[in-house]
Amino acid sequence: MRLKNTAAFFALLAGCALVTVDVRPAEAITLMDIIRGGRPRVSEQAPKATDTSLPGVAPGTAIEEQRPRAAAPIQKITGPRYYTYKAEPLRRIATPGLAAAAMAMQSGADPVVTASLDNTSLPAAAKPAATEARPVATPVDVKAPAEIARAVEAFYAGHSALVWVDGDGVTAKADAVLAMLARAERVGLDPADYAVARPVSGAADEAARQQDLVRFDVALTAAIATYAADTIRGRIDPNKISGYHDFKRKDVDLVATLKTIASSDAPAFALTQLNPVSPQFMALMRELRTLEGAGDGAPRITIAPGTLLKPGQSNPELSNIVAAIKSRGSEALRTAHQATIAAYQGTPDYAPELVALVEAFQKEHGLKPDGVVGNATIRVLTGGDTTASKIEKVKVAMEQARWLPDDLGRRYVFINQPAYQAYYHDGGREQFAMRVVVGSKSNQTYFFQDEIQTVEFNPYWGVPQSIIVNEMLPKLRNDPSYLDRLGYQVEVGGRAVASSSVNWYGSTAGVAVRQPPSSDNALGELKILFPNTHAIYMHDTPSKSFFKKDMRALSHGCVRLAEPRKMAAAVLGTSVEDIGRQIAGGANKAVSTPKIPVYVSYFTAWPDKDGKVEYFDDVYDRDMYMQRAFAATAKARRAEG
Repeated sequence: MRLKNTAAFFALLAGCALVTVDVRPAEAITLMDIIRGGRPRVSEQAPKATDTSLPGVAPGTAIEEQRPRAAAPIQKITGPRYYTYKAEPLRRIATPGLAAAAMAMQSGADPVVTASLDNTSLPAAAKPAATEARPVATPVDVKAPAEIARAVEAFYAGHSALVWVDGDGVTAKADAVLAMLARAERVGLDPADYAVARPVSGAADEAARQQDLVRFDVALTAAIATYAADTIRGRIDPNKISGYHDFKRKDVDLVATLKTIASSDAPAFALTQLNPVSPQFMALMRELRTLEGAGDGAPRITIAPGTLLKPGQSNPELSNIVAAIKSRGSEALRTAHQATIAAYQGTPDYAPELVALVEAFQKEHGLKPDGVVGNATIRVLTGGDTTASKIEKVKVAMEQARWLPDDLGRRYVFINQPAYQAYYHDGGREQFAMRVVVGSKSNQTYFFQDEIQTVEFNPYWGVPQSIIVNEMLPKLRNDPSYLDRLGYQVEVGGRAVASSSVNWYGSTAGVAVRQPPSSDNALGELKILFPNTHAIYMHDTPSKSFFKKDMRALSHGCVRLAEPRKMAAAVLGTSVEDIGRQIAGGANKAVSTPKIPVYVSYFTAWPDKDGKVEYFDDVYDRDMYMQRAFAATAKARRAEG
């Protein structure tokens, strides 16, 4: 018999709880031990249950419930963790091939190329005679991350000549590249990562001068390779930030890129062509340029952090709230509530007419118009982020955008977790958006990309092991028939058993629990699958009230849709009415979709369909970890010794 008052509880559990830690078996013998021939410890008071569906158990065999007197504590299953970001260290670049080119060019009386990066590596026949008038300099100390160093070495091995200097010193092409690298902040990068010291002009020691020119040539080549890798795929390896990030880093053929840049008549322009050109990235670039040219403007109205004001209460921050509405509310809103605003004398009492004023402001800004002044309302009242914090968010967004394809596709689904929104694009344009519920801070939704492949109607909910262990197991230890009464299906080793017959004091590793399709099902009417190792998908939910909340990080990791039929119709290329008919049939069935890219993303700054950048709260504090990764990368790249 299904208990109706449990629907809300299991709806809360719905989603994709994240499993990363194995649960070790307790000492108690489990049902699987019995199947394998183990001897249970029998409690004198334990009731008997009969199960005839298990292999190796004859009909009528009693499977006795095993409940130890002192239960072992439940070992909770935890989700992924955040890491201390480790940037790639530097190593010295070795390009002995330049020495041969240097001596060959020396015979042409060009003093620039007489220096060698690594004279000791040359064969004896290639080394200059002891009587050589100008000595070959010592190895040049240029360092770069290992991947960059390998690319530079391979480039000079196949291009054994200096590129950015000539007999007169630094070339005009090199100057243009240096100027371009100095403007790297325009695309969200750090110019200090690509800074190259110019050679000292007019040095009295000719050998030292030549050495400095060779060092400059190699250093500029390394800077170009570093910029190319950074602008194409990002400075940060997302998978080193946390287990919640899952990306295959883009492949960059740095040697081929270096050859293209070096052979170009306009190498600086060729280098800029590597920057992302997606509409979203270009909107972020424009926003960054605007923000960096703007100040913080007029003094901001502040409301004390943690303020929570409900109708009927009193709070000294009310005067600041009303002042903020006067400042940020529309002219129409101020006109409609002119009498209330004029009559307010700064008292802390949250009277009904002030509640109506707040509700109107909330409605005007797309918030739930409930008159409750909490974090979301305060964020809008105070103008959200400062200019400085917006700049940081845009830079993080530009970095993260590089993890995604530069062309997201003409048809795709984009989920932005901090915005609590899912967007459907077709024909290269956003067709609609809808509210979503994403994972809570303790059950975060991952940041990754995949392909939608299936819509399942009237789905089963396969309960994740983390929910079984962390949330169901305490109840099952007190009441082993708990899941039987709720109508859940339990399997051990792939065979159906009664919940009451399972030893819930042992390991749950071989136990599977699922909820059949029903009006109570935690996944609602349908789910949209894009198979991934995180078991994350989009789905319906019976908990519709969650979509009315402003803060919607409330699930166990999956993405709940406010309008699941609309999304299913879009990805299947059919009508909402057709989706309704398939659901009404009552059968559990899966229908394949064309493979549609889905981006389960995390951007606290991202442009809307009109290119206007919007800002969102950092619900999981991931921007903080990005800033730490930036700092670790900068420190590693500036390391000496």
